[in-house]
Amino acid sequence: MLIVMEAQATPDQIKAVEAAVKARGYEARPIPGGERMSIGVLRNKGAVDAALFVGLAGVKDVIPVTRPYKLVSRETRPEDTIVHVGGIAIGNGHPVVIAGPCAIESEEQALIIARHVKSAGAHLFRGGAFKPRTSPYSFQGLGLEGLKILAKVRQETGMPVVTEVMDTETFDQVEAYADVIQIGTRNMQNFSLLRQAGRSKRPVLLKRGLAATIDEWLMAAEYIMEGGNTDVILCERGVRTFVHHSRNTLDLSAVPYVRRESHLPIIIDPSHAAGRRDQVIPLARAAAAVGADGLMVEVHHQPDQALSDGAQSLLPEQFASLIRQVDQIFAIFKNS
Repeated sequence: MLIVMEAQATPDQIKAVEAAVKARGYEARPIPGGERMSIGVLRNKGAVDAALFVGLAGVKDVIPVTRPYKLVSRETRPEDTIVHVGGIAIGNGHPVVIAGPCAIESEEQALIIARHVKSAGAHLFRGGAFKPRTSPYSFQGLGLEGLKILAKVRQETGMPVVTEVMDTETFDQVEAYADVIQIGTRNMQNFSLLRQAGRSKRPVLLKRGLAATIDEWLMAAEYIMEGGNTDVILCERGVRTFVHHSRNTLDLSAVPYVRRESHLPIIIDPSHAAGRRDQVIPLARAAAAVGADGLMVEVHHQPDQALSDGAQSLLPEQFASLIRQVDQIFAIFKNS
């Protein structure tokens, strides 16, 4: 249930409504909006009688929330959430591009790629310090050394950095160095990790699981928001199907569906969807056409020598071409 306050509701009236919710054994979650405050009623076992709250001072309306995900739902927050990372806004209608290598391999490698993607127009830099790999014999990342390299990239280029956290044991390390914490596809339903992300002060980029439905993905985001962290960015990166012509199948229909169901921003990762360099730019164009809030793209200056996912990494000149093409597509919708 959502209790919508009057635009002129006083702080004392809001506190009184919260107290009334708690007095009946529910949790009251304040949800600031553009024009007025709302209060989410959570942890109710069944339907809640609207009459309990509709007559309280400062209350404008009481609305049932029908979706299983409450805080993530657009029923709870009609206006779009905008996530701020440094001076960059994600979800405000201006596309954001996150780019960099799959894995941080060395300081030299990271800085070379960072300079390339920054000059082409990237807004944030991505790079894995801890790498979850299918094979235990594959490169697992540089760990803390990789995080320190990311900090150098941010210092030199001014770009905020995005990197993945793999477990609760290293969460504090990643949180200390990253501007955005990524929860990868394999951890989408790692509920201990989601709860810790919910207590973080960093924005969280949540990737869709390999075979997760959109509702399961949104419920994973609910775990983070329920913990108190409202800065969540959703990332569609393709799901596992029976095809062999690409690594995964990019679900572009997720963008309009999520936009209808949720107020959270959604970006597309065409690199992991494709698994092949030649498909990345066409999929990025398609992502722009369906109205994604941004892209996350893998780039490497020497992809044949990359220690992780070189086959899907764009060369710097290809990335520059991608930026030019998607900017033109985004401009069509901005001016329409």
